[in-house]
Amino acid sequence: MLMLSARDVDNALTFPGLVETLRVAFREGAIQPVRHHHTIERPTGAASTLLLMPAWSDFNAGVSGSGHIGVKIVTVSPDNNAINKPAVMGLYLLLDGTTGEPQVLIDGQRLTQWRTACASALAATYLAREDASRLLIVGAGALSPFLARAHSAVRPIKEIRIWNRTAANAEKVVAELRVEGLQAEVAGDLDTELAQADIVSSATISTTPLINGARLKPGAHVDLVGGFTPAMREADDDAIRRTRVFVDTRAGATKEAGDIVQPLASGVLKAENIVADLHELARGEKKGREKPDEITLFKSVGAALEDLAAGIAVYQQQNRAG
Repeated sequence: MLMLSARDVDNALTFPGLVETLRVAFREGAIQPVRHHHTIERPTGAASTLLLMPAWSDFNAGVSGSGHIGVKIVTVSPDNNAINKPAVMGLYLLLDGTTGEPQVLIDGQRLTQWRTACASALAATYLAREDASRLLIVGAGALSPFLARAHSAVRPIKEIRIWNRTAANAEKVVAELRVEGLQAEVAGDLDTELAQADIVSSATISTTPLINGARLKPGAHVDLVGGFTPAMREADDDAIRRTRVFVDTRAGATKEAGDIVQPLASGVLKAENIVADLHELARGEKKGREKPDEITLFKSVGAALEDLAAGIAVYQQQNRAG
């Protein structure tokens, strides 16, 4: 069985390529049970979360070949930031769909960064204005440079602003992006930056909303990535009220995402007002952005389908490369 590192994943994928791979995956579908959450309590410090995310090819949909089975094992440990380790750790196991034989074990942290950023970029191809050029990223964790690269692959991004509570962490991301030729700067006042951004991409594990919906400018697109439990929330009620709301999957977002679960519970958002998910957008069943000045909001909690598609792409590229 192959074992592939983060560098192997980086060498196997491109941002435009993975965006299109995910578009096909959401169009064709797969079997993906809602992921399992397990809270790991600790005597001191924040609890960790264990996530199990299985998916497999939908053979009833006429998928050719043997197909694949995949499962991602992820831990989220918020206190890791204090010891300079990523909060998210994980591995991805890809299996033969017929025999169950293990095919490849992939660095799950890197695979998650790629597929999460590219799912956001996929949504932006339907929801962000085609001329969107100013990107604000809220949060300076390991995912933030991937979001910058992915959005830049699908929209003509000319200015990138990185906001973080700890400015030194934002400076590190800015330096990394500048080496790659991207025009990045450390963001100043968050409300001021929100009022100027064409795309706002937030990747935090905050339980207190950071995105002030009243500050969003007409035509903006909001991309909420970080919150993955009902208790986490990145955008306030005004952001929900002012936007047309989209999600990656209805089943996942309405159960797990605080940015959707909490407004549904309070009545700020009605279930029928969630315009579409990525399946419906990719299949052309629902329309994305309809007016230049409308504000759109996409909430992603992550789907096992994305991991499966990205894992297969990495495995196939590795085989082609010998």
